[in-house]
Amino acid sequence: MTVPASAGRRRMDVMTSTEPSIFSRIVAREIPADVVFESDAVIAFRDIAPQAPVHLLVVPKTEQYRDVAELAAGDPALLAELVATASRLADELADGHFRLVFNTGAGAGQTVFHVHAHVLAGGLEEASLGGA
Repeated sequence: MTVPASAGRRRMDVMTSTEPSIFSRIVAREIPADVVFESDAVIAFRDIAPQAPVHLLVVPKTEQYRDVAELAAGDPALLAELVATASRLADELADGHFRLVFNTGAGAGQTVFHVHAHVLAGGLEEASLGGA
């Protein structure tokens, strides 16, 4: 049996860490953030490198789920709360129109493996992401 050379390497997106994520540290107030909403289950704050006039991160307080696929499978009610929070904040802080982005995996741009949604709003152009 031949083992591929890559078999011994671990991909960055599947590595585990015993350290709390940056988002868990924000929830614990170890790292400051411009929090715009908080409930028992989720927290929302402004992105430090905004890609739109309104760019928020909506994050479940639990670090149990690495990405949106895990969250959908493990706790659909929490995913629904996250989406409802995004919609409510877009209504309050923009015109109610928003883009909701989940990066899933390092190859898709996910850098923090604690599920989170990017809420982008405020004069977005559809062409910026290549159409519908």
